[in-house]
Amino acid sequence: MLKRFSVVGFALLSVSLVGCQSTYYNAMESVGVHKRDIMVDRVEDARDAQNEAKEQFKSALEQYRSVVTIEDQELVDKYDLLNEEFEESKSAAEAVTDRIEAVSEVSEALFDEWRDELDLYSNSSLRKQSASKLADTERKYKRLMKAMRRSESKMQPVLAALQDQVLFLKHNLNARAIDSLKGELKTIQTDVGRLVAEMERSIAESEAFLKTLQEG
Repeated sequence: MLKRFSVVGFALLSVSLVGCQSTYYNAMESVGVHKRDIMVDRVEDARDAQNEAKEQFKSALEQYRSVVTIEDQELVDKYDLLNEEFEESKSAAEAVTDRIEAVSEVSEALFDEWRDELDLYSNSSLRKQSASKLADTERKYKRLMKAMRRSESKMQPVLAALQDQVLFLKHNLNARAIDSLKGELKTIQTDVGRLVAEMERSIAESEAFLKTLQEG
């Protein structure tokens, strides 16, 4: 895995910041870290980020449940907890998006290189086999990205709903606010349940894609 090249990656950080991505990939390949290694690492990072986000959304829902059942004297403390959960959920969602973008970036570079290198074959049979493998890998990659993007798209509605509740609590720290929020709990439970299901499907796609790469 790419983690074992963390020291090398750190040393080359300045290259990635001041140069284009192709320069970064070339520099990494010069020390034995290929685009495939980077892609596998980033797919794993995206999977891990989705796992973390899934757990964070579950945690936020638990805080919401605690808010709608508390006594008034505890409301301010519970608001602080729910607000903290919302901020952490927002950060987790941003991390998922960043990871997915990183996967997309290195994967497109890998596929471009693969397509270009097909012309270098002198053996037509091997070229045909490699082209077939490329097409199959791209199909699986597109399925993976579709699952990731679908999972990503489910996060914002949940974040928006959580933010609404945080703001409503902030502006209405009283028993009436608690009573009115209870009616929203079922909706948020449903939304979080759907989000978690989408993330689990996306994580499964990631695992399947990584297995394909390892088998190849």
